[in-house]
Amino acid sequence: MASRKESSGAAGGSFAASKGKGKAAATGDSAVKQVQIDGLVVLKIIKHYQEEGQGNEVVQGVLLGLVVDDRLEITNCFPFPQHTEDDADFDEVQYQMEMMRSLRHVNIDHLHVGWYQSTYYGSFVTRALLDSQFSYQHAIEESVVLIYDPIKTAQGSLSLKAYRLTPKLMEVCKEKDFSPEALKKANIAYENMFEEVPIVIKNSYLINVMLWELEKKSAVADRHELLSLASSNHLGKSLQLLMDRVDEMSQDIVKYNTYLRNVSKQQQQKHQYQQRRQQENMQRQSRGEPPLPEEDINKLFKPPQPPPRMESLLIAGQINTYCQNIKEFNAQNLGKLFMAQALQDYNN
Repeated sequence: MASRKESSGAAGGSFAASKGKGKAAATGDSAVKQVQIDGLVVLKIIKHYQEEGQGNEVVQGVLLGLVVDDRLEITNCFPFPQHTEDDADFDEVQYQMEMMRSLRHVNIDHLHVGWYQSTYYGSFVTRALLDSQFSYQHAIEESVVLIYDPIKTAQGSLSLKAYRLTPKLMEVCKEKDFSPEALKKANIAYENMFEEVPIVIKNSYLINVMLWELEKKSAVADRHELLSLASSNHLGKSLQLLMDRVDEMSQDIVKYNTYLRNVSKQQQQKHQYQQRRQQENMQRQSRGEPPLPEEDINKLFKPPQPPPRMESLLIAGQINTYCQNIKEFNAQNLGKLFMAQALQDYNN
């Protein structure tokens, strides 16, 4: 992912932390049980990617709306503007404040409820997303991040998912201790880092009527294009990304094994040092001399720093996402094959 875009999410999280008026993240169950999105918001997100997204470039933006009981209603959004590192004078926080002020003047929902981001073959489980979502969710408890996958959407079905950080991960991020001991104590694994919130897309009755009219006017031949089995390129790319992540996981495992060997080696050195000290004290005692002064063995043998484990958990979560994508691709192709065969039999 492009660094300039990842930093946008972090800036948005900082803005939420400074301006959010929601409650602090709770340690209990999630306060949001469902996300309701207006169809116009979905179209804006898709349009944003089509205009600015290129290749593996991600696009991001702000979600606006309100909370009704345990339902988060997303009624509007606006994008983070595209800029480069040369635009040093651009202030993203000031830009968001001006946008929200303008929306408030025209009586449009202007309350922050999260942010959205596109993804490239499902490559969204990153440290940048984790930090940004923590900033949002810490300031506004009900915040979510919407992940839009344009590649899956191009295959014929809208891919839009809402995620939140679990209460366990929120507590770990607050402490900022990602050591193996802290993550083990909190019982954090890649399966319980993010929680997916169900999404419902709501349209007005007039929009539903218009969509129904457009569907009736669409040509049958256009619908048959969705039965194309030409997805080998997508499957191959997903497999390549999966192998890259597995290589990264192998490197992390090597680093962790090296740390364990260093710890074991240091323990042996400490044990040998203590034995030498004990023997020397016994000899001094036999000669009537006082024993050697006590020393802090931890200062002599400073324990090696354990490698952080959060990156490994994120890599494991990304591997799981790639595996799910491959599984969905295979299931989708199998379904298309059966539908194509049934259509052929019907025409014959």
